[in-house]
Amino acid sequence: MSILTTRRQWLIRAAQLSAMSTLQRGAWSQNAKLQHAPFSLGIASGDPSPDGFVLWTRLMPDAAPPAGTALPPQVLSTLGTQTLRWEVANDERFRQIVARGVAEADPLFAHSVHVEVRGLSPGRWYFYRFMHGDAVSATGRTRTAPAAHELPERLRVIYASCQRWEHGFYSAWRHAAAQSPDLVLFLGDYMYEYASPARPEGMARVHHLHLPRTLADFRDRYALHKSDPDLQLAHTVAPWIVTWDDHEVQNDYTASQGKAGMTPDFLLMRTAAWQAFYEHMPLRASTLAANDGFHSLQLHRRFQWGRLANIHLLDARQYRDRQACRKMDGAAKAQHPDQCAELADPARSFLGLDQERWLEQGLLADAHGSKPHWSVIAQQTLFSPRTYPSGTQSTDSWDGYPPARDRLIRAIDANPPRNTVFLGGDIHQNYVCNVEALNAREGNGKKPRVIASEFCGTSITSRSGTTQDKVDAIRQHNPHVLFARSEERGYGLCDITPDRWTTTLNAVANPLNADSGVLELAKFVVEDRRPGIQLA
Repeated sequence: MSILTTRRQWLIRAAQLSAMSTLQRGAWSQNAKLQHAPFSLGIASGDPSPDGFVLWTRLMPDAAPPAGTALPPQVLSTLGTQTLRWEVANDERFRQIVARGVAEADPLFAHSVHVEVRGLSPGRWYFYRFMHGDAVSATGRTRTAPAAHELPERLRVIYASCQRWEHGFYSAWRHAAAQSPDLVLFLGDYMYEYASPARPEGMARVHHLHLPRTLADFRDRYALHKSDPDLQLAHTVAPWIVTWDDHEVQNDYTASQGKAGMTPDFLLMRTAAWQAFYEHMPLRASTLAANDGFHSLQLHRRFQWGRLANIHLLDARQYRDRQACRKMDGAAKAQHPDQCAELADPARSFLGLDQERWLEQGLLADAHGSKPHWSVIAQQTLFSPRTYPSGTQSTDSWDGYPPARDRLIRAIDANPPRNTVFLGGDIHQNYVCNVEALNAREGNGKKPRVIASEFCGTSITSRSGTTQDKVDAIRQHNPHVLFARSEERGYGLCDITPDRWTTTLNAVANPLNADSGVLELAKFVVEDRRPGIQLA
C-alpha cells in the first residue's frame, strides 16, 4: 500500500489499469510462469455504453486454496504485476477480432483488471476472453447499449440480490443464464460477511472463513463466492450492472455510523470492504469518486437503453442517515411511529440529499427531455410502505425514512415520466406493489391514484426469516401490496418492449439442491402509459 501514497494516485493508477493498451508482445515475457489455471474466479463484463463496456477478471496465484479457506497473505505479495492479453470479437471463435490489448494485473488491486473497451458499434453482441501465457479464460458474451436515438424492440433484464453462501446453492444463476438476458441488475449483498454457523444443520454448504476485518479477509470472501460455477456462468452471458447493500461490509451499517459508531477500526474495515468490492466487480475507474481512493465509491449512475429505457441505479447505503431510534450499540429494529419521532424528521435521508437531487433531476429529464418509454429506478430494497399489523415499520428500508420517500413520490407525481418502475431486493421476499400518490386512499372511498409500479425480488439464496402467514397478514394490512411471498428463492425476469413491461418471478424448487429445477411463480404486466400492475 505504501507504493501509492495519495488518494489521487489510487485513482490515476486505477484509470491506467482500466485503459486500453497497445503494448507489444515483448511485454508478456516479464510474467511469472504460473503452473495452473489462473482464471479460477471467472470473468465478467459490465456497465455497457453504446460504444463499449468493462471487462473484468482476477488472476489467481499458484497457491490458491480450496474454496472456503483463506489465501496465505504472503502469496499475493510475492506475485508481482502480471500482464494479461484480452480480445473482443464478433464471433465466438475469435475469427473476427474487433479490439485487443493488454492489461496489467497489479497486486495492489489483488491482480484484478478492469478493461474499459471503447470504439465498438452500438446495440450489438460481442465475445471476449483473457489470456495469460498459455492459459485462456472462458469465453464471455456481452453487448453494447443501443444508440441514444434508437428504439429497441425488446430489453430482457434479470434482477437479483442477496446470495448468502451457506443458505443455498446458486442454481438460480444457472437458470437465469439460460434465459439469455441482455442485462443483469444486481441490487446488493453480493457476498455475506458472516462466519458459517457453529451448527451447520440445514445449510447447503459451509466455509471456514472468519468475520472479515482486513482487506485480505474481504478478498478471500469474494473469492469464495466467485468460485461458484453457476455464478461464473451467469457472469459470462451478459453485462452486469451492480450496486451494493450492507453485507458487503456489515449488517445494517450506514456509512456515517457502524454498530459501534464511527471508530477508526470501523473506518479501516469499511475502506477495506469497499476496495475489495471494486476489485471484484466489473466497474469503471470512475467509480473511485472525487479522487478519494476507496474512502467513497461512485455507485449511483445512469444507463440509457436507447429510447426504450433509462435505468437510474441508486446507492441506498453509502449516504443514508443512521436508522431511526437505533441505539449506538444495537441493531436496527422496527419502530412504531408514535414511539419514534425520528421517523418523521424531514432532515433525514435514505439516499443523501445530493443523490436525492440527482435522481429527481434525472426523472425530470425523463419527463421533459429524453422521454424514454420506461424510467427504471433500480435500488436495494422495498420502496412501498409496509406497515406491520402491530403498527410498527422497518427502519432499515424506505419505511425508516418516510419524508424522503414522500419527496420522491411528489417528484414523480409533479413531473411524471412516461412510465416509472421500481426494482428492489434486500428483504428476501417477493413483493409486487402499486406505488400510490400521497394521501391516495383518503376521502370518499375514491380509487387510489397509482403513479408507478414496483417489483421487489426475493433472494438468490438468503433465507427470509419470516413465515408466509405473517406475510399474508402484512398484505391484508397494506392494500397497495398485490402479491407477497416469503418462502421462495430465485430471481426476477423483465421483458420490456415499447408497449409493455412483463415481469416473471422465477423460483428454484429447492435451494439446498445444487441441481434444482426452476418454476414460474407468477407473472405480471404493466401497460404503456397505464401505471399499475396487472396479473398476466
